[in-house]
Amino acid sequence: MTELELILAAPRGYCAGVDRAVETVEQALKLQGAPVYVRKQIVHNLHVVADLETRGAIFVDDVSEVPKGATVVFSAHGVAPTVHTGAVQRSLTVIDATCPLVTKVHNEAKRYDQAGYHMLLIGHAEHEEVVGTMGEAPDSMTLVEHVDDVASLPEYPADQRLAYLTQTTLSVDETRSIIEAITQRYPWIESPEKGDICYATSNRQAAVKELAKLTELVLVIGSVNSSNSCRLVEVARDAGVDSYLIEDATKIDRNWIGDSTKIGITSGASAPERLVLGVIEWFREHSDGITVSELETVHEDVSFHLPRPIRRALAVVAVDPPASN
Repeated sequence: MTELELILAAPRGYCAGVDRAVETVEQALKLQGAPVYVRKQIVHNLHVVADLETRGAIFVDDVSEVPKGATVVFSAHGVAPTVHTGAVQRSLTVIDATCPLVTKVHNEAKRYDQAGYHMLLIGHAEHEEVVGTMGEAPDSMTLVEHVDDVASLPEYPADQRLAYLTQTTLSVDETRSIIEAITQRYPWIESPEKGDICYATSNRQAAVKELAKLTELVLVIGSVNSSNSCRLVEVARDAGVDSYLIEDATKIDRNWIGDSTKIGITSGASAPERLVLGVIEWFREHSDGITVSELETVHEDVSFHLPRPIRRALAVVAVDPPASN
């Protein structure tokens, strides 16, 4: 393989919500020891989940699988109110690692529901975030997945209060098209005061658009169930370059590279940076030489506080640290 230029997108990888969620499980394990139960994948990345499992995290599909009285962490994607109720019924200690930006959408759903609105939720069916959001007002919400779905929506009367919400990890461009179709059909529909697609999703997609202008191939590191990672592949392809989603360096197909000399690399918001380093090392081993540069389109400095139960426990440890042997 000839000498290659690798261009890394910046920003890439962990967003503030993912970083917060992963650290929540890590701190819970340090503070109380294993096991710590986690409902669903804490974030959508198999490497992250496997690493936490080796430390003592136990991932379950439902709170009914958690022993009564144990600790359970809710994932970054958020949960429906019924899940909280189930945890209370089992006397579980809950640490809610829902991303604050997802919580924002939940709060919007509750507010609109209480005010008598019907909501159109733009998102992907079965995605955990969508399931959790729809659970806030299941009788007052309709899911819209694609722009073509808008034509089949009901003929709501003009006096019907309507609002739309979106999943936080969608394609910015595709969502814009859906919103345009919705607002054209229902001109009186209301929108959130601030868009629901999160800053990290928007920033990573914008970075990939710029990356596509400079490269012949874009590799996106992320898991297949990571919505934001899948959207990055779509964005790159829409920009006119070949793009593939890879779990890690072992999934690279040498046939993809062909005559490419400039290759873009990015990673989804739930992919740890060590996977990017692994991909760089793969190219170092399989080419006659590489150069590595970074294309920064925006600087991110967002951070979120850890969930209150973790902060309280850390404060207690700081005041009264365990005695050393």
